[in-house]
Amino acid sequence: MPSSISSSEGPGNGTGRVRQTAADRPGVAQPVPVRPIPPQPWGRILLVAAVLLALMLGGWEAYWRSFGAAPGFSNGYGLWAMQRRRIDTGEGDATVLLGASRVYYDIDLSIWQQLDGHRPIQLAFEGTSPLVYLEDLADDPQFVGRALVGVAPGLFFSGYGFQDGGVKYLRKESPSQRIGQWLSMHLIEPYWAFDDPDFALPTVLARQPWPARPGRRWFSDVRRLGTHEADRNAHLWDKVANDPEYRQLSRGIWHEGFVPAKDDPSAEVRRKGAMKQIQRFAAAVAKLQARGVKVLFVRLPSDGEYLEHENRTYPRAQSWDALLAATGAPGIHFEDYPELQGYYLPEWSHMTHPEAKRFTAALHGIITSKFWVPEATAHAAAATP
Repeated sequence: MPSSISSSEGPGNGTGRVRQTAADRPGVAQPVPVRPIPPQPWGRILLVAAVLLALMLGGWEAYWRSFGAAPGFSNGYGLWAMQRRRIDTGEGDATVLLGASRVYYDIDLSIWQQLDGHRPIQLAFEGTSPLVYLEDLADDPQFVGRALVGVAPGLFFSGYGFQDGGVKYLRKESPSQRIGQWLSMHLIEPYWAFDDPDFALPTVLARQPWPARPGRRWFSDVRRLGTHEADRNAHLWDKVANDPEYRQLSRGIWHEGFVPAKDDPSAEVRRKGAMKQIQRFAAAVAKLQARGVKVLFVRLPSDGEYLEHENRTYPRAQSWDALLAATGAPGIHFEDYPELQGYYLPEWSHMTHPEAKRFTAALHGIITSKFWVPEATAHAAAATP
């Protein structure tokens, strides 16, 4: 009878012996069973697999091209880190743009460069308060330029940080991540329209109309809104403006957040939360101003239901006015300047690309006439003996 640590060769083997195990042969490796692989037409199999892969990729690409997508760069932490490093590699005196998606989409870097002589560094991030990024600049002595900080009330005064991990990513970015970013920007992103987080298959599957769990409030994920260039010069995707169905979809997603719910914070809770954010902004601004950095807050336009919601949840006196009073920094509110009003915002929050160009020129004119001397003029004056 076989022992508990051995196994029989099996009935009918004619030996009557028990097969030894590794425990019976210390120091001797267990024999590796060898199974012959039957001959197959491996070349044809590989060819069929390659053809199927090409067909599936081509079909996925064709689908999104027909949807209106085009190749472009992905706005991730790697792309942000490339721009942030410019400050520590010789451009510490640059104009830096901070904020959420309105600063990101509504300020055109090329127009600013034409008017100013220098291209700003775009460090804004969609759906994210600029607080952690302003604090990062405040702690960097190499930054001695100018900071234009966008104020989108719902994000700014709540401290919401959908993409606030850029600083941590920058500090821990590995060589492989930097190489991967370079390879993606040179070999994939300029050629494939489907290479966008909004078009990823898991994302598409997740937003299908699956049965909702009873008693839980569901919010739709924000769909793609913009297109991005290599230096993070971005603008609103034309589809938002030109496709009525997609525009209504975008508005509907915003509307979901405007509907009151039982778990919404009270006005007093929002006010206290806003004051905590303002205090942190004031501390960061004080650090920057102490070494000569000019900080300017800008409240970019919103419209329709979005503007109504912002005015209702964060009244100007308790948010914008309190921010300027606490920081001592100047600010530009679009409602105070006719030149910053009357722009077309298809989904109430962002401008079309032509409107963003016009807005950038108007905003730059106000800034240079009332707050900052144009960089080109300032550099020329500094060079004059």
